[in-house]
Amino acid sequence: MGKLFGTDGIRGVVNAGLDADLAYKVGLAAAEVLAKEKKQGKGGKPLVTIGKDTRISGDLLKGALIAGLCTAGADVLDLGTLPTPGVAWVTVDEKADAGVVISASHNPFEHNGIKIFNGQGYKLSDELEEKIEDVVLFGHNNVPRKTGGDIGKVSYVAEKAALDYIDHLESTITSDLAGLRILVDCANGASYTTAARLFDRFPKLRTDVINADPDGVNINDKCGSTHLDGLAAMVKAGGYDIGIAFDGDADRCLAVDEEGNLIDGDQIMAACGLDRKNRGALPGGTIVATVMSNLGLHVFAREHGLKLECTDVGDRNVLEKMVEQGYALGGEQSGHMIFRDYATTGDGQLTALQVLSLLKESGRKASEVFGACKRYPQVLVNVPVADNDVKKAVMASDALWDAVKAEEEKLAGSGRILVRPSGTEALMRVMVEATDEETARQTAQRLAGLIPSLIPA
Repeated sequence: MGKLFGTDGIRGVVNAGLDADLAYKVGLAAAEVLAKEKKQGKGGKPLVTIGKDTRISGDLLKGALIAGLCTAGADVLDLGTLPTPGVAWVTVDEKADAGVVISASHNPFEHNGIKIFNGQGYKLSDELEEKIEDVVLFGHNNVPRKTGGDIGKVSYVAEKAALDYIDHLESTITSDLAGLRILVDCANGASYTTAARLFDRFPKLRTDVINADPDGVNINDKCGSTHLDGLAAMVKAGGYDIGIAFDGDADRCLAVDEEGNLIDGDQIMAACGLDRKNRGALPGGTIVATVMSNLGLHVFAREHGLKLECTDVGDRNVLEKMVEQGYALGGEQSGHMIFRDYATTGDGQLTALQVLSLLKESGRKASEVFGACKRYPQVLVNVPVADNDVKKAVMASDALWDAVKAEEEKLAGSGRILVRPSGTEALMRVMVEATDEETARQTAQRLAGLIPSLIPA
């Protein structure tokens, strides 16, 4: 049977791959595995936090997960609707053994997912995911169903969890943000429970909030960090200093400047990284990004004496590198920003506060602070392939890498080429950056056109 856990938990369309039966089995399995892990320490019932975003299917899956957890003897703290990073933070703060998030992040409402954090607020190790998966797929019928006082109980702590999380976020900056006027897009997602209350903690900050009226099906619908056009137009027309956008579970943050221009994750990392370096708060003088970060970030880092380490795509890979090397700042172009001084995962609202604090203390416009890191034109071409064996054959082809080398020589140091297999689709991806879009497009098309001839007959 196929692997349940992907790079960001279990994902699927609800009742078409991900349903209450699977969620119940995941709850059973997680409680069983956690109980065995706990017995190696102090023993007792496992304690699990659980939170969700605003999707219509969230209650369905949460009920099934809680039923499974309690049946196998785990106690549950129900956090209600809370951003993913909030669940991770509360898990640590409450000294729980694990935390569960029900969300499909930036995906459409019909999708949902189950993601599990360990007691330290980090995503579960591959080893623990495999243990849970084995029980779900092959051993759920053997999990003892508890009786009497051994059955798990549920405590409903949504309001306390939200306020504790907001307290934590507020504590991460010292600026009063006085004089700034901002527009915040909650994507009709989980941040609707916390964002307005968070920014209200700064009475000298003028805040307007949009897309904070979820109905179960409008999450990420033409709003939030994946649809910035509306926010950009409103910021420019309304004379705001900056616009802030979250995704459905608020682990991402993107922004637009006073002219409505995109401020992406690379530009946030660049500005915050330079500020931290100047304050002596950037361990190793290093930012951790991914191979998909724009060439502009590489150029900015080189020009400002910053070191840049790039991992494979995925915030999990970024975080692993940060933990391994003791780095404090990392993220992705898409807006997953990790400030490891304050969080164990990407946190959109935390990022927003860091952005606003930097903007306020700089005394400059957002376009000046974050636009200093230029974005080179980037072209991505996807080439359909049959399966993973074809991907491996293409990646092993000397002809491909000879062609890449020849194209890189043409770019003469003023561009970048990345050819990689998709981790989730039957595609090869060709990404090219150059000083002008036409050069990037022609280079990408030439390399993409070569790939079909490299596929074994």
